Amino acid sequence: MSDTNAPVSRRRFCAGACHVASGATLATLFTACGGSPTSPGGGGTSPLAVLAGQFQGGGVRVTPGSALADVGSAALVESTAGVFLIARTGASTFTAIDAVCTHEGCTITGADGNDYVCPCHGSRYNRDGRVIGGPAMANLRQYATTFANDVVTIAL
Repeated sequence: MSDTNAPVSRRRFCAGACHVASGATLATLFTACGGSPTSPGGGGTSPLAVLAGQFQGGGVRVTPGSALADVGSAALVESTAGVFLIARTGASTFTAIDAVCTHEGCTITGADGNDYVCPCHGSRYNRDGRVIGGPAMANLRQYATTFANDVVTIAL
């Protein structure tokens, strides 16, 4: 091999090494953010029941059904007005908060005991929407609720 070919060979080697290192780094990042059972939000969380909410008259109406039959139970409410986390706090009282994580906008779909857990990066919120573990820094928005005729209304 002559000296005129050596720089090209080194250049190719360095470029190839950079491609391999970049690919390995990206694979690690995608794995860490994928919401798998080994990612921050995946281990120990249980998926929430999903309820359909109906947007009507400035609020979202939800029939609790069996998913919210017991005090302490929680569910994810999907509606055309947004997604919400709702928890039964008493015989006729409920809390409702945004289900969109304030860290990077992932929908919170699971819980670990009384904590809501974001599946993307593991942010944790209590049932009132307060951050109890980052990386999220901002609390989730709270909404007033009413309960009448076996229907919970989330006031928007």
